[in-house]
Amino acid sequence: MNWTQHSASAPEGVDLDHPNAARVYDYFLGGTANWAIDRVLGDKLAEMVPIIRAGARVNREFLGRVVRNCLENGITQFLDLGSGVPTVGNVHEVADEMDPDSRCVYVDCEAVAVAHARVLLERHGDEERHAVLHADLRDVRQVWKAAMKIGVLDPTKPVGLLMVSVLHFLDPQDQVAEVVRQYRDLLPSGSRMAISHCTLDSVQPDDLAQFQAAVDLYHASGNPAYPQDRPVIREYFGDFDLVEPGLVWLPEWHLDAGPSQQTRKMAKNPSSCCFVGGIGVKP
Repeated sequence: MNWTQHSASAPEGVDLDHPNAARVYDYFLGGTANWAIDRVLGDKLAEMVPIIRAGARVNREFLGRVVRNCLENGITQFLDLGSGVPTVGNVHEVADEMDPDSRCVYVDCEAVAVAHARVLLERHGDEERHAVLHADLRDVRQVWKAAMKIGVLDPTKPVGLLMVSVLHFLDPQDQVAEVVRQYRDLLPSGSRMAISHCTLDSVQPDDLAQFQAAVDLYHASGNPAYPQDRPVIREYFGDFDLVEPGLVWLPEWHLDAGPSQQTRKMAKNPSSCCFVGGIGVKP
């Protein structure tokens, strides 16, 4: 079953009076776990930044290339932080295509995302290899302890740690760099850490005003986003060795891995996606 075919119903207690960034992202990707309030914000964002839907797909395709890169380098277990609503190209689905014994734990603090993930993993996952946690990624020790306690991941073997399109939704006052450092310290040697992050650094002037307007709209909607300059994002990797070509615009990262026509099209003006990404390897 394609996860996007699951009809959405709101879990009890979920606030549907305000939009949610994870559900807006799902809307951009063509998923169904979103509601009218999310679609209103999504449509306003798309009106301001017409390329934003394509950018969401390019971000998701980057995630798929990251997972495949990890598997090609012997990493078969994944911890997906801020995994969002189950939608097109989920980590365990991409991984299972290459290794049917791969493992994945999803982590998100958004109730809708977690509820849908649980239902769909129960129906189409493998409880011995797939799990989801309702937790805040900022609580590093608790997240790590809970993820390992489930028994899906082996803490003695390298892990593919995924923080794709999530860190820019953390308030800088939450000491984001320190949060990421703690995860780096917990990872076994040989692990890979992938990050994609919104940045307005070096975005073309014609695009900059549109993206800034979108950032302002996110703040006004109660879903604040905090783009960072590339040097700040680079520091999140610490002393990890960056996989070539380093921290680059997403449409520039491993185009040889067979990205879609959408990513190739955006590669002609890569900064138009306003996202950079890369993989770091723990020594």
